[in-house]
Amino acid sequence: MTAAAALVCLAAFGPTPGSAASPASPASQPAGQPGPAAPRFVPGACPEPPEPIEALSDARCGTLEVPENRSRPGGRTIELAVARIPAVSAKPDADPVVFMAGGPGADTFDDIPFLVDSGLNKDRELIVMAQRGNLYDRPDLACPEIDRFNARAVGLGYDAPEAERLFLKAVKECRDRLTADGTDLSAYNSTENAADFADLRKALAIPRWNVYGYSYGSNLALTYLRLHPEGVRAVAVDSIAPSQYVTLPWTWESTAEGIHNIFDACAAQPACKDRYPDLPGLLTEQVRELEARPLTLDITPRDGGKPVKTVLDGGALLNLIVAFTPRPKDIPAALDELSEGNPERFAQARAAGSVQNAGVFAHGLTNSIACAEWAPGHSEPDVLKAGQKAYPGWPDTVLAQPPQLPFQYPACGIWNVPDRASIQRVPTFSSVPALVVSGTFDVKTGASWAKGVARNLSRSTSVQIPGIGHWVVPQSPCAQSVLSSFFLNPTAPDTSCVDDLQPQPFTIIPK
Repeated sequence: MTAAAALVCLAAFGPTPGSAASPASPASQPAGQPGPAAPRFVPGACPEPPEPIEALSDARCGTLEVPENRSRPGGRTIELAVARIPAVSAKPDADPVVFMAGGPGADTFDDIPFLVDSGLNKDRELIVMAQRGNLYDRPDLACPEIDRFNARAVGLGYDAPEAERLFLKAVKECRDRLTADGTDLSAYNSTENAADFADLRKALAIPRWNVYGYSYGSNLALTYLRLHPEGVRAVAVDSIAPSQYVTLPWTWESTAEGIHNIFDACAAQPACKDRYPDLPGLLTEQVRELEARPLTLDITPRDGGKPVKTVLDGGALLNLIVAFTPRPKDIPAALDELSEGNPERFAQARAAGSVQNAGVFAHGLTNSIACAEWAPGHSEPDVLKAGQKAYPGWPDTVLAQPPQLPFQYPACGIWNVPDRASIQRVPTFSSVPALVVSGTFDVKTGASWAKGVARNLSRSTSVQIPGIGHWVVPQSPCAQSVLSSFFLNPTAPDTSCVDDLQPQPFTIIPK
């Protein structure tokens, strides 16, 4: 996984290797110049991704123009890319669904095929807007400097001093470039993101709509519901990152819960239990072994090309599991193979990071939110302490880094945005009908954290899908059915399909 990938947030379905982005564009209005009197939607052409998205062929697109920083009247405006995808039904319901993507920083438009395949636009119009700073926005907070580092990092130790030095150099170069262009990095936060969606509803003259968000998008959806409840008919959150709980030390609790659930599910299947009787011990053994004696391999990428120098150490192993590479059902077999001297599955997954997707992911948005909302109030020793609690006996060099966000505290020292923890770490209380969806194999946003969110939503329905990881709906036909039923009848959705679900059988490699 990339070194600056968002902590809980990157979807299990990311950009395809080799995809490229359009060049970052300057903000639509020079810094310091007056913006428009009110946010407005300007119709325009749809984005043209490198891999065409069929649903955009008959979509209505444009940009939402909003202030970059609402606390600074008269400042410059920014443009956010919007697509309105028509319903499949000939007689759609009047209230559309608006989507809030994960990340923060992931390409929202890249998620459209998964949303359409999941039936989000079956009976309603689907509205997709790139969160501020994302691909196809102006400005775009991409950091090709970090993308280039990530491609190089597969040949370095996960937490090696050289990796830290090069990463922080890339972070500084990106920050210097963005601020030189006049970007106000402090304005790229969840409060402003939520206000953008509130302005979008008004600009499109939509009386009521439904909200669906996953991962960081669940955090944003809850923030939006708390700050802008007007016009919200129903809210569905998937793979929940609760605003009041998300911090960098928290990542260890979520990761440990998801891995524990995967191992427990194996133990509940006789064939898996017999073949892999002690997965917790096996994982600990391999993390320790690789951290003490990292493997350096020349790996040919799956799509061909020249072999890539690849370093597999304890930190890399843990973060590959968090990234679901290999898939959860293959993890027991992959760990067993690793212990027998065959690291191919993990090494191939690590080597895949050498393929650059330069300019696609908005690392600038990730850093602005992580440093303002997740990092404050805790320190690097707090992360280590949380890691030691989750995995006593693991090497401190692995536990010192929050899963998916290595070197984030020193990066935040460079990024230098104001502390917004007290503003953002607030629970959402609401009587708006809500659906709370989680997967038991989620190692980014542990399933148990959904309970605290649901308690505060007085008209909520909670479902937990066994054997499914991060971003549940695209992976589970049952979850798709529940979501469709929820939007049809938000106070009494049909959840009966969940009752008999079991995790898929794990991959068994004969001895």
